Amino acid sequence: MLDITFIRNHPDTVRSAIANKRCDIDLDELLTADKDRRELIVLLDKKRARKNELAALIPKASKETRPVLIDEAKAVRTELELLEPRQADANRHFSELMLRVPSIPRPEVPVGKGEEDNVEVRRVATPRVFDFEPKDHVELMQSLGLVNWDGPRRFAGGRSYALVGLGALLELAVTRLAIDTLLGCGLELVVPPVMVKERALTGTGFFPLGREEAYAITADDLFLVGTSEVPLVSMHADEVLDAEKLPLRYAGYSLCFRREAGAHGKDTRGLYRVHQFTKVEQVVVCLPDEELAEKEHYQLLGNAEAILAKLEIPYRVAIACTGEIGLGQTRKHEVESWMPGRKAYSETHSCSTLGDFQARRSNLRVRLADGSLGYPYTLNNTAIASPRILIPLLENHQNADGTVTLPKALVPYMNGIETIRPKR
Repeated sequence: MLDITFIRNHPDTVRSAIANKRCDIDLDELLTADKDRRELIVLLDKKRARKNELAALIPKASKETRPVLIDEAKAVRTELELLEPRQADANRHFSELMLRVPSIPRPEVPVGKGEEDNVEVRRVATPRVFDFEPKDHVELMQSLGLVNWDGPRRFAGGRSYALVGLGALLELAVTRLAIDTLLGCGLELVVPPVMVKERALTGTGFFPLGREEAYAITADDLFLVGTSEVPLVSMHADEVLDAEKLPLRYAGYSLCFRREAGAHGKDTRGLYRVHQFTKVEQVVVCLPDEELAEKEHYQLLGNAEAILAKLEIPYRVAIACTGEIGLGQTRKHEVESWMPGRKAYSETHSCSTLGDFQARRSNLRVRLADGSLGYPYTLNNTAIASPRILIPLLENHQNADGTVTLPKALVPYMNGIETIRPKR
């Protein structure tokens, strides 16, 4: 959420962000709603002040003037009864529009419409050239006995799966490797709730626009989260943090849920796009300083790259264009791992800076050194997301005999198992 004063003073900048991020918001409608809201506030304040004046005057008034004052008091009261609902409606309309205003992209973010306009920053490691016909992860997992597809889809529907045996252990291994890497970088591990109130999703910017992607628990007015970013930021909603305690650096471990409502019929084969997954998410809350936030951003990105290096997966890093960054993001890097089965680099991680967007919406503030209150900046990054990460892990490390040789860094987390072999 942007400061309305900034919007009033920089309408062209905001219009540009709306156009470049391809957001559905009419800025003129918002500015008109803001003007109407402020005019009603001024009018109501005048009427309330007059009501109080009349209340003080009537007891002291003469017999001749008292009836006139009483009639005026009744008229003012009637006006207030009409104006107060109008003010409530004006405030509601204004607030709804404000939730749709995007943050301003950083200068380095390229202008573009889709992923084809993202700008590659670097490639790390060279994709392997196989001297045999490699299998994709679906064939590999089936032959290695790592997954059950049919049973879960009978009782849980499409995009369902069950990791079994070494498949389940492999997911635990990669998530634990990610967690230990982040703990070594000084992050604090958190296992947060995955059922949250609507306000948490609104505060972090996933509602109202992403509502169709969330699973609702209607009986309890709760929603399942698609990332632990939501509860990690919301833990501090309505708080005033001490500046000296920042930055807060969290590693959130949780199940995540997404309806994939916008991906009907897309990526239905295998584990690339599923409804339930496990993720380790990095979240930072820092002082509202652009240089400091940039430093934190690249540290988070470096942490994710360090995990991919341990998994020995080739990848590339790209800075996302304006059409690919979300409502609140001011900068985003995507990390795409090489997936032989797709013959392409595909997204496995993203790293985002959001400025004070989430803090304003969540009423999260910080007491600055001069005693004033400000809104801290928030950042987030995917450390690991499974089962998607299993796709490049298995496909890149497969052998001609159908086995998969695990990266050395994973072996201790796999109880010493170095090679996964086909099930007979």
